[in-house]
Amino acid sequence: MDKSPTPSLLPIFRSQQQAELLALILGDPTAEHSMTELAERTGVPYASVHREVERADAAGLVSSRLIGRTRLIRADVSSPYFAGLSDVLVKAFGVPWVIGQELARVKGIDAAYVYGSWAARFSGEDGDRPVGDIDLLVLGELDRDEVYAAASAAEHRLGRAVQVTIRSPDWLTDGSGTFHDTVAGRPMVPVPMATRTAREDPSSATARPPRRPSAKFSGPKQRRRG
Repeated sequence: MDKSPTPSLLPIFRSQQQAELLALILGDPTAEHSMTELAERTGVPYASVHREVERADAAGLVSSRLIGRTRLIRADVSSPYFAGLSDVLVKAFGVPWVIGQELARVKGIDAAYVYGSWAARFSGEDGDRPVGDIDLLVLGELDRDEVYAAASAAEHRLGRAVQVTIRSPDWLTDGSGTFHDTVAGRPMVPVPMATRTAREDPSSATARPPRRPSAKFSGPKQRRRG
């Protein structure tokens, strides 16, 4: 029996677990994932991953092959549902992965988080209106123009504006003020930072967790677009 609730982001799917797993698998049709990797990257229990993969396989959404005892799963691009469903899933649930892939080219990022209405819905909070722009917090000592260029690339893939706020590496732990308290007091979703190799070759994609902020505050700057 599924215990994961209907996702607040897009409540047309049966569960948050189902939506996140399908977004990860269908979002990159060149990549293959083991059951263990899917469980680790989404935080979904292994048994639930297995159940959702079996359902997706029966629906013709994924295909799989065995390498030894390891079952590798990938999107089935021959499915008539693939293009439309993958587009919806990635735009609704794949926000952290898409942004992480685009930010991989930027040096000096300590951590990045999606916050605001998208993060709240992703975390299960209900809302009266559909989510609009994506709010992105980037921490580090970095080239701001490179961050904005990466955000623009993510906007193109996600079909919605990505509003970027840049702060120093230790802003979350040492910052203060109304904006800081609002961001820190609401749900934040870490952006998994893909390696450069993974960005250039999605079939070998890996992700590393955000690093803990460590350096001194170097001055705030917030950019709002759209």
